[in-house]
Amino acid sequence: MSVAATVARSARPNFLILTPVCIFPALAAAHADGYSLAPLTAALIVVAGVLAHAAVNLINEWDDFRSGLDMTTQRTPFSGGSGALPAVPAASSAVLAAGLTGLTASALIGVYLMAQSGPGLLLPGVVGIALVVAYTAWITRRPLLCLLAPGLGFGPIMVAGSYYAVTGHYSAAILWASLTPMLLVSGLLLINQFPDVEPDRLHGRRHLPILLGQEASARLFVVVLMLAYLVPVTGVLAGVLPMPMLLILLAAPAAFMVGRKALLHADDPKALTPWLGLNVATLMATIVLMGVGFLLG
Repeated sequence: MSVAATVARSARPNFLILTPVCIFPALAAAHADGYSLAPLTAALIVVAGVLAHAAVNLINEWDDFRSGLDMTTQRTPFSGGSGALPAVPAASSAVLAAGLTGLTASALIGVYLMAQSGPGLLLPGVVGIALVVAYTAWITRRPLLCLLAPGLGFGPIMVAGSYYAVTGHYSAAILWASLTPMLLVSGLLLINQFPDVEPDRLHGRRHLPILLGQEASARLFVVVLMLAYLVPVTGVLAGVLPMPMLLILLAAPAAFMVGRKALLHADDPKALTPWLGLNVATLMATIVLMGVGFLLG
């Protein structure tokens, strides 16, 4: 591969679709609340989010290659990194440079959006940058923070922040709704750590599957999934979220199946891997249904 192709592969483009999916409920909620969506603003929100997501992937790939972790993982479609840098080691500096450039560009877009919408974007912006920079080298060595950080980034920061960028304020509905992507994404990263437990342990990481074991972590994953669907149901019952938000329950049976398979195959990564794909699809479907719920509400 060329250096450019290695950089592109290290950004893990297949996973970047998660960003616009998480932004969709925010834009849908703003539209439902009567705000017009300027095409430029919507495009900049998506671009800033994708750049930040690509940046954390690139920095993660660079750090895993630098530490030697990339040489010991058994890669699956959902874990273990892209494998791009072990194939083209000379691209290492370019991957790091691309990650830092993407993060800088995302921050500059954030400054522009803040100038348009107000100072309420400052806190989520600063926290988001900190999560990108600290994730691989620091957060992955602190079990509880390692669980919460991905969901915080794709939930309250991305969902509620995108809503603010359009409307200039936060609402109880968007803050409550952002908890479901937070839980689903944290659960996604939690279960995707299962195949990498031993290599991660040897290279100094300390996430929950290492600390608690995979069986206990599988039980925690099921609890996180249950909360992800309980939160919007509670929001509807409390009158915070519109009734059509219950559409997310259409995805609940698939989530239940993933949780059951996680409990069954917690110590068997090969048997669990096909269900990681269903987990991703279920997450995406749930968040899209949230956006539809806002539009219909």
